[in-house]
Amino acid sequence: MFKSLSLKVIVFGFIFTFFSSFGQSFFLGLFNSSIRDTLSITQGQFGTIYSFATLLSGFLLIWVGKKIDDINIFKFAFFATILLSFSCFFFSKISSITFLFIAIFLMRFSGQGMMSHTATTTISRYFTKSRGKALSVIWFGLSTAEFILPILIVYLLTIISWQNLWIYISILVLIFLPITSFILVKNLNFDSREETNQQVFNKKIRQWKRIEVLKDYRFYIVCLNMLAMPWIVTGVFVYQSFILDSKGWGAYVIAQSFMVYSILSVLTLLIAGFLIDKFTSRKLLIFMNIPLLISTVVLMYFDISYSAFIFLGLIGISNGLANVLGSSTWAEIYGVRYIGSIKALTTALMVFSTAFGTALFGILIDIGFSIEQIALISFIYIALSAVLLLFVKNKLNPEYL
Repeated sequence: MFKSLSLKVIVFGFIFTFFSSFGQSFFLGLFNSSIRDTLSITQGQFGTIYSFATLLSGFLLIWVGKKIDDINIFKFAFFATILLSFSCFFFSKISSITFLFIAIFLMRFSGQGMMSHTATTTISRYFTKSRGKALSVIWFGLSTAEFILPILIVYLLTIISWQNLWIYISILVLIFLPITSFILVKNLNFDSREETNQQVFNKKIRQWKRIEVLKDYRFYIVCLNMLAMPWIVTGVFVYQSFILDSKGWGAYVIAQSFMVYSILSVLTLLIAGFLIDKFTSRKLLIFMNIPLLISTVVLMYFDISYSAFIFLGLIGISNGLANVLGSSTWAEIYGVRYIGSIKALTTALMVFSTAFGTALFGILIDIGFSIEQIALISFIYIALSAVLLLFVKNKLNPEYL
């Protein structure tokens, strides 16, 4: 399906999306209780710190992320790797609220931001005809992490202090990622492209600059739909302990449910990649948040422990669609010449939305909202953004020169 160089680029993307998990909310949320116990802070205080640190990381990503359009991929990847390793080490040194803020900022910027941005931008730029399949394959990296790490970390925290665990992660990043990056993308340059007989055709697509994208009303409507997953699911992941207590589920139910979430994410990724290459991302976008919408209904009306598996399974389906569509849609509509700059913006917006979700969930929890009421708010947002998308779904075609 993929030739030698293409396969190396995909392996690179897979590895970087896997390692982006260390800065993702599902992973950091596993340390929520340990950190709050260490610092003696509330859920709302943790959420506020998490939110502001995430916002700051998003602002910085808008500027730093665009540099990938001008810098050799290997050099950019090496910078992201060193930053991630340092961030993991710093996270092990949390001893105050100030250190917590800095540590979360570093992890969100280097992990969730830079690692995923490097992977998806490289793939979106390099691939044309097989972009959907390539993106679906690399996102297996994050799905694999979501499948393995929750149970592994919950177990490791029973035998290793959470501070030492982060030191081990830092060492792993520092040793493994530079070697694999050198092997896989050392000679990849800005003009490297997948071999395809459609290249001449693709050059006729208008290549939008970021400032032009910001003036396009379609961008904002698509973003409203793209951002539903990040802010809602971040809230779920960060406050998974609150959901467990509210629903009366066992301590391991959410961690076990992540396996269903990951399996369905992977299956959806596999199917979505082929569907995108056949029908385009623009036509599939309207279906992206339907499973997420249903998951909020499950959270509102069902309390039995098995509903956790259905709840996270539905989120997994939307996650699989969102991961691929979140990169391929922008490349289809706006071209790939400035895709790094555009992806830096959209990734930053995604980071902002996770900050919003964390803060909103934390505030609502502290003032007494139930998880069912929070799920209703999420339902309303998803439904309204989908209605807006219906009005423009036939206007999402690229412009040709």
